[in-house]
Amino acid sequence: MNKNRDIMVVIPTYNNPKTIKKVLDDVLTHNFQVIIVDDGSDTKVEDLIENKNITVLRHEKNRGKGQAILTGAKKAKELGYDFFISMDGDGQHLASEIFKLVDAKNSQNQIVIGSRNFNIENVPTISKVGRAFHNFWIKLNSGYDIKDSLTGFRLYPTSILNLNIKCKRFNFEAEVLVKHYWKYKNITDTTIECYYPTPEERVSHFDNYKDTISITLLHLKLFTQKIFLLKGLF
Repeated sequence: MNKNRDIMVVIPTYNNPKTIKKVLDDVLTHNFQVIIVDDGSDTKVEDLIENKNITVLRHEKNRGKGQAILTGAKKAKELGYDFFISMDGDGQHLASEIFKLVDAKNSQNQIVIGSRNFNIENVPTISKVGRAFHNFWIKLNSGYDIKDSLTGFRLYPTSILNLNIKCKRFNFEAEVLVKHYWKYKNITDTTIECYYPTPEERVSHFDNYKDTISITLLHLKLFTQKIFLLKGLF
C-alpha cells in the first residue's frame, strides 16, 4: 500500500503554460493524488497535460488564487480528504518537500506552513523585505511568530472552508492564517527547500504594488477587528 496515495495536492494555476506540466509530473512522480484548479488561464490546462487520470477544475474567468484554493479544498473534502497540500504552478515548490509538511502535522485542524529557505540564488531582495513586513503583521494580528507568511506551499485542513474568508486573491493567504489561528490556535511551520528561477525566467502574477496594498489594508482591517471586536483573544 502506498501511503502517498492518501495525500491530496491542490495546484492553483493561472497562465503558467511553461511550468504547469513539469510541476504536475513532479507531483505524480511521488504518487500523490492531484487536483489542478485552472483559474481562468488563457490556454486551458486540460489542453496542456497528457495525463487524464487527475482532477482538473476550471474557473472560466480568473477569480483569484484564494478562490482557486477554496475550490480545490471543497473538491478534496468531497473526495473524503481532511487535509490537502497547496503548491503553486510556477515551479517554485518541490514535490519532494511535501513529506516535511506531512511529518510536521501532529493534530487536527492544523495548518503547516512550508517556510522557504531563502539562502539560495536568485531570491529578489523585495521578496525578503516583503516577507519580513507581512510576517510582522501576521504575528501582530494572530500572536503566531510566523517565519514565512507569503509562502504558497502549505498543508491545510479542509476545515478552512468553515472560516469566514472574504478575500479571494493573494490576500487570502494572510486572512486564512489569522482567522484560522483565531479559531483553532493551531499553526506550525517547517523549513522547506524551493527553487527560484532567474529574473529572465521568472513568471509571477503578484503585483508588488497593488497586491501589497491589498494585503496591507487587510492587515489593518484584521487589527481593527482584533482590538475592537476582541477577535481571537478568547
